[in-house]
Amino acid sequence: MYSRRVIVCDGGMVKKTLSFIGAVVVRKQKILLCMLLGLLMTVVACDKQEEPESKPVHVKNEKKKEKHKEQEEVKEEKSINLLDKQLLLSATLGDTETAMKLIQDGANINVEGDNRETPILAATYQNHVETVKALIGAGANIEVKDEKQSNPFLYASREGYTDIVKVLINAGVNTKETTKSGGTALISASERGHVEVVKELLEHTDIDVNYKNERGGTALIEAIVLGNGSESHKKVIQMLIDHGADVNMANKENITPLQYAEKRGFKDIANVLRIAGANEVVQPQPQPVE
Repeated sequence: MYSRRVIVCDGGMVKKTLSFIGAVVVRKQKILLCMLLGLLMTVVACDKQEEPESKPVHVKNEKKKEKHKEQEEVKEEKSINLLDKQLLLSATLGDTETAMKLIQDGANINVEGDNRETPILAATYQNHVETVKALIGAGANIEVKDEKQSNPFLYASREGYTDIVKVLINAGVNTKETTKSGGTALISASERGHVEVVKELLEHTDIDVNYKNERGGTALIEAIVLGNGSESHKKVIQMLIDHGADVNMANKENITPLQYAEKRGFKDIANVLRIAGANEVVQPQPQPVE
């Protein structure tokens, strides 16, 4: 015979079990609810952040136009700078045709290079006579100076570029302009023995033959002091005398042309000065020591 086992459930225990299960479910629901609530608050906070104010369409268009204009101006400036550089190069090379074309295209005829040289100065440096003529005809400034305070007229006179000197004189250049050391074009040409330039200056300008530089030197004195006594310097000295150079005018050290000529051993030049009326200066003899 089989025995039958009867399980008797305690009503109190069942209630406790159900109560525990319910508490767990409720707790999980609260946790989930808190998580959802936190997420919702984050979203709301993001929505509340101030959004940048949207600009009207016409304002945006104006900004675009301004930016485009600036870009075009920069592009144009770069283009002009390129033309200017090409003009300086063309003048240096003596490429007159290209130089004139660049000026027509908008290049600045008086643009300055790294050493403040302009196209006409660049052409003068290389003795490009035709380019200098063309630039003058196109309106180049013939008085402009570079960083060494030299202009086309002063530079050409110093280097003996007679044709450029003539062109500039005919263009009305200021012949009284001076160098960094205070000398005229005549002084520069005389000290280097440039016979033809000296002749041109003496015969076709009103330049002062007795003008003194910062050292008190005239064209005559500098031709002796800085010259080498060559035939060209002898000719220059004679021309200066023929055009009124004062043979007895001393410099700041009170030394005359004749004294310099004798000091340097230029006998022929000393004789030319004596014939022109230079005064002999008797040097005091040292007294014997008793």
